[in-house]
Parts: sequence; structure tokens; C-alpha cells
Amino acid sequence: MKITFYGHASLGIEVNDVSILVDPFISPNEKASHIDIETLKADYILLTHAHEDHVADVEAIAKRTNAVIVSNAEIVTYYSNKGFEGHPMNHGGTWDFEFGMVKYVNAIHSSGFADGTYGGQPGGFVIEGERKNIYIAGDTALTFDMKLIPLKTKLDLAILPIGDNFTMGVDDAILASDFIECDKVLGYHFDTFGYIEIDYEEAKRKFFDKGKDLMLLDIGESIEL
Repeated sequence: MKITFYGHASLGIEVNDVSILVDPFISPNEKASHIDIETLKADYILLTHAHEDHVADVEAIAKRTNAVIVSNAEIVTYYSNKGFEGHPMNHGGTWDFEFGMVKYVNAIHSSGFADGTYGGQPGGFVIEGERKNIYIAGDTALTFDMKLIPLKTKLDLAILPIGDNFTMGVDDAILASDFIECDKVLGYHFDTFGYIEIDYEEAKRKFFDKGKDLMLLDIGESIEL
């Protein structure tokens, strides 16, 4: 499993020959100006919620690639009404896709499209694929529901928001890693704009002091599990 960071909360995931994009907000992000969305592969697009900083490039990419949009029922209906293919899910539900099992889990946040359309309840994803298990938290506060995840899934990596203000910050993300019993964390949803700027070294030190590994990737950088 290969994971690429495209800035903010945007990710590319490759599982065998399947390409997955998560929350593609790339072309409006000045920090990701070197990423050309026309070159990105996508068989599936996973969306945690409907905010513009998570869905801005969905239509352009889905139109070019015919990717299947996976999200809550309201978001999938929104895009289905525009002619895009989707797979609706809701909290606690799982589905066995060609690349692995996906579970839609709780997140505490809000969700609405830029045009005012209701975007359903936000969520995160637990993905079990290629014998590697990851948790993509989406935009969320720290929540006790995270404690349910390790009861069923032993995680190899957790992808957690750390920018604070709109989501968890670094300190709560450390607690979240305790709740999900995963000490290997990829931070995201930080530095895109002023409200969520962080001190990189301090964030890494705080995780290190708790015996945990916080990875902060450059935009376009990848890791392999």
C-alpha cells in the first residue's frame, strides 16, 4: 500500500493496481500548485464530508476518470444527481471493495456543500487492504468512538488531523492515537491557511515524548506500508 500526501487533507492511496483519492482539494491550494490533477489516477474517490476544502476537485477528476465516489448517502446522492457514479455508505457500515474492506466511522464535525446543500453527517474511513490497515479520521474532534476501532481492527497507520481550530490539534491527536492503539501517525489538515498553521518540530517532539512517530510529509511525498 502506497500513500501520497497531496496537501491539506488530500491523499492518494494505491492498493495493488487500484488508485484511490481521498478528499481531493488540490487545485485551489496554492501550496499544492506543483500537483497537476489532470495526471492523477482515480478508480475511487473517498469523501469524508462535503466542505469545499475536501471536495473542490471531485467533479473534474471524476469526470475524467469515471471514478466511483464513496461517501455518506447525502454526498453520493448529490453527485449522482450530477451524473457521477457513487457508492453510498453510512456510519458503522462496511463494504468489501476490490481493493479491500472499507468501514465508514464516526467523526465529529460539520458537513455542507458550498452551494448550501446539506452534506450529511461527516465520517472517517477504516481501510483494510493488501494486509495493511489504515484509519483516515477526516475532520474530527477527539471522540470516545475512536476506542471502538481497535476492538475490530489492528491498525498499521492512523491519518489524523493536527491543525487545531477546526479539528483536533496535536495534543488531542496524541490522545486519539492512544484510543485507536496506533503509535504510527501521519498528520494532515495543517498549514494550508493561517488558522491551522503548526510548529513542525514541536509537534514531532510531543509525539516522540509519548513514544509515538508523527510523520509530516511534503506535498507530493509518499510512504509505503
